[in-house]
Amino acid sequence: MLGLLCSYLGYSQQMFVELGTSVTSFDYKNAQGQTRDNLLSKPGVNVAMGYRDDIMRERLFLRIGAVYNSYGAIGSDRRLDNLFEWEVNYLGAGVGLDYRLFGLRDFSFFLKGSASIEFLVRGTQTVNNQVFNLVGEDEFNNSIFFARGGLEMQYPISRNTRLSVNYSYGRTTLLKNNNDDETLNFLAHQFTVGLVISLPNCNCALQL
Repeated sequence: MLGLLCSYLGYSQQMFVELGTSVTSFDYKNAQGQTRDNLLSKPGVNVAMGYRDDIMRERLFLRIGAVYNSYGAIGSDRRLDNLFEWEVNYLGAGVGLDYRLFGLRDFSFFLKGSASIEFLVRGTQTVNNQVFNLVGEDEFNNSIFFARGGLEMQYPISRNTRLSVNYSYGRTTLLKNNNDDETLNFLAHQFTVGLVISLPNCNCALQL
């Protein structure tokens, strides 16, 4: 399997890197099925990098790479006079497809879909200035599956490099939860700016 992946990466046509922000909301239900309506989104960091390959005549592209995402929320409980905040950081691997919708002069527009599996690497909960480590907690210390969809715009800035601007919206599903009475999912809007760089062995056309 590893050999096949290395072989694919060696013959990939393009490399991409993206950096931006993620605005997250938490979809939480307790054992009674009640939700929290007092949670506000907190911006986080979104980083992605990997390889991109033309698989259908410069119309459909396959992406494979690594992702690093931070998600967070902040809220309060007036009854208990509490202020609380969550910040969690996940590292994972993702795969996706980019479908070229149309081109306008030098601009190209893509419809994007992706899925990633991510693992908690750091997480904290702050309650009234007291900080608690979330690593090891059932609600957060899980592998999560994240499905996303969105749009991308690309513009050439050199012979082999394109600037990309991306928007995506996604939702998680926890793959493992030891407490079936409570559920927690993340909903995230992500905005990124990046580069798509053609590799030396690329036979793709930049005039998309």
